[in-house]
Amino acid sequence: MSTKAVRVILESRLASWAAGRSTPLRVAYENVPFTPVAGETYLRAWLLPAQTTAEDLAGSLRTYRGVFQIDIVRPINGGAGPALDIAAELNTQFPANGRYTSGAVTVQVISPASAGPGLQEENAYVVPVSFEYRADVI
Repeated sequence: MSTKAVRVILESRLASWAAGRSTPLRVAYENVPFTPVAGETYLRAWLLPAQTTAEDLAGSLRTYRGVFQIDIVRPINGGAGPALDIAAELNTQFPANGRYTSGAVTVQVISPASAGPGLQEENAYVVPVSFEYRADVI
């Protein structure tokens, strides 16, 4: 199934970038144990797949689309600026029309990585950053 391949491609790119920053960031992935450290800035990754389509007459082309969302989780009372700086880095890391391949699957970013409104959680300030993706697989 290529939804899994899409997840691996996007999460691997995120993990490499986050670990290689001058101030590395840990990433919390879906359904994987993660315990944040008090005062830590970290990321949460979510793959939000849309319905898979078959757009050719033979039914052999599968188009996988969806949204990849990365939450920037910061300590409260630190302002929005540091999270928006990380959001700008993510926009550079996942540019519109960027293509990333592993094996037979190529994922294309089809919208700019955009920051959404900040959300106040009990112990954190969260800025979601998301972009749309597409992968055509025969």
